Amino acid sequence: MDNRSGESPAQERKSGAAGGVDVILAADHLGNAQEVADGIGPGVKVAETADAVARGDQVVFATWFATTKDLLATYRDQLVGKIVIDPSNNIEPDDAGGVRSLNPDGVSAGQQLSQLLPDGARYVKAFGTLPAEALDATTTDAGATPVLFYATDDKKAGLVVADLISAAGFDPVRAGGIDATGRIEVFGDLHPFGGLDGRLLDRREAERLVKG
Repeated sequence: MDNRSGESPAQERKSGAAGGVDVILAADHLGNAQEVADGIGPGVKVAETADAVARGDQVVFATWFATTKDLLATYRDQLVGKIVIDPSNNIEPDDAGGVRSLNPDGVSAGQQLSQLLPDGARYVKAFGTLPAEALDATTTDAGATPVLFYATDDKKAGLVVADLISAAGFDPVRAGGIDATGRIEVFGDLHPFGGLDGRLLDRREAERLVKG
């Protein structure tokens, strides 16, 4: 599935594959997905979306917000028992060449999407907290491992996602529960296109900012 949350789908999956994580790249058109998979490297499998959802223990919906809503409805029953990872931002281009939020005031994309999951599915916001160019970064300016935030109410699911973040070469830091997802979305105080103003953080600074 194409990523529309500010990251590159190839970079995201390349990081996971390089970390020894089994990756299934899903798409409605397998030819396009296979081309992306070939660019990522060996070990990346391609499947139709329904098959990938059925086979995966963790499912990353790296799609536009509206598309993610549709996918959650389409595959609702198949998501029971799975960890659903959401990197989306509910934004659109504005007339000034930037982007604007489409969220209702005071409500994050994560808060909206998490409500659409069936009972038994476990929601984690992650992998949308860095711009595409930062996904190739291996250290901060000070030489530390860069932090990648995640947010969830389910601490066990969060630990699974934290392992995926570590496998991708980043230092995982929990920003809080679902009520904190807005902090790690675009315009949030813990997002590079928000309060961080493009900065990569190390763990010490990230944990200090999470505590406020």
